[in-house]
Amino acid sequence: MAAGYAELLRTRHAARLLTGTLVGRLPNATAALAVVLFVRAEGGSYALAGALSAVYGVCNAVGQPLLGRAVDLHGQPRVMLPASVLSALGMALLAAVGLQPLWLAYAAMVIAGFFTPPLEGGLRALWPGVLKRADRVHAAYALDAVAQEVMFAVGPLLVTLCVAAWSEGVALLVINLLGVLGALSVVVSEPSRQWRSGPREAHWLGALRSAGMLVLIGAFFFVGLALGSIAVAAVAYADEHGGGMVASLLLSALGVGALIGGLGYGAREWPGRPEGRLRLLIGLLALGYLPLALAPGVAGMTALTGVAGVFLAPALACAFVVVDRHAPRGTVTEAFSWLVTTFGVGSAVGASVVGPAVEGGGAVAGFAVAGAGGLAALLVLLSTKRFLGEPVLGPAGAAPAENDRNGAVEPGFRAGRQA
Repeated sequence: MAAGYAELLRTRHAARLLTGTLVGRLPNATAALAVVLFVRAEGGSYALAGALSAVYGVCNAVGQPLLGRAVDLHGQPRVMLPASVLSALGMALLAAVGLQPLWLAYAAMVIAGFFTPPLEGGLRALWPGVLKRADRVHAAYALDAVAQEVMFAVGPLLVTLCVAAWSEGVALLVINLLGVLGALSVVVSEPSRQWRSGPREAHWLGALRSAGMLVLIGAFFFVGLALGSIAVAAVAYADEHGGGMVASLLLSALGVGALIGGLGYGAREWPGRPEGRLRLLIGLLALGYLPLALAPGVAGMTALTGVAGVFLAPALACAFVVVDRHAPRGTVTEAFSWLVTTFGVGSAVGASVVGPAVEGGGAVAGFAVAGAGGLAALLVLLSTKRFLGEPVLGPAGAAPAENDRNGAVEPGFRAGRQA
C-alpha cells in the first residue's frame, strides 16, 4: 500500500500539487473556527459569530462553481491566484476593522467567502494529465480524500497555536497568507500553467446540464447532511457522557476511520464500472451511520464512529471518478466545484436541522438524523440508476457529450494538457 502511494507521489509535480492545494485550502478549512475565535475576542456574541460564518459559507457555496466555470474558460493561474488574494484581503479587512462598522465586517465575509479559489476541483482536473495512468488517477483521488481528513485535523490546531502565540487577528492573517502561498505554488507549476479545459458547448447550465451530475449532487447533499448532523450529535452525546473531550474522541475516530478506508481503497484497482461501485459504497456508508443511533457507552460509541467513517473517503474518491465520466466536456473544474459546494451546503443544513432533533430526543435522535441522511443518499442513487449509465455519445456517435477521462482506454490521456 505505502509503496503504491510513494510511487504516485514520486511522479513529477504530484507531491507539489497535492501539498500546495492542501495549504491553499487551509483558510477555507479553518474559516469557521478562526472567525468565531476572532469575533469572541472582539467582544461579539456567538450569534454574531455564527451569522458572519454563515455569510462566509453561503458566499463560498455561490462562488465555488462560478469560479470553477471561470477556470474552465480562462485557465487556472488567471483565476485562482487573483481569487486567493482577494479572499485573503477579505479576511485581512475583518482583522483590521474588527466588528465596527458591522456592515464592513459582513462585506469582508462576502469577499473572503465568494473568492475562495476552487483549488480542490482544480487539482482533480490536473491529475489525469500529471499521472497519465487510470490506476494512478484513482489512487490520487483516494489520497486526496484522505489528505482532506488530515487537513481538517491539522488546520484547527494551527489556528489555536497562532492564537496562543499572537492573537486571533494574527491567526486570520497567517492562515490566509499560507493560503495564498499554497495557491501560488499550484498556479506557477507547469501542469497548472499548461492545463486547458476541453472544448465546451455554450450553455448557461454548464456542468448542471448533465443528468448524472444532478444525481451526484443530490446524493452528496444528503451525505453532507449526515456528516453535519454527526458533528452536532457528537456534542450532545458528550454532554450526556462526560463532557467535550468525548465529542473530540468521537470525531477523531470518524476521521481515523476515513483515513484507513481511503488508504485501503486507493491501494488497489477495482473492477467494474464506478457508478455501480459508488452505489455500493454509499450503501455501506449508510449502514455504518445507522448503528450510531444505538448510542452505547463511550468505548462502544467510539468503535461505531470509527466504523462509520471507513467508507466516507472511498465514496468521495469514487464520486470523483464518476464526476470525470459525467461532467460535460469543458466543465470539469466547475463540476468538481459543484460537488464540493453541495457537500458543504448539506453539512450546514444537517448541522441546523439536527438541533431540533437533539432538543426533542437527545443524542440518539441526532444520530438518527445522520442515518436518515445516509439512507436518503442511497435512495437517490438507486432511484436514478438510468441517469448514471455509460456516458452518452453526441450526434451520430461521433463526439462524446460527457467525459470518461479515467477509463482504461489510453486515448483518454492522449492530450496531456486536457482534463
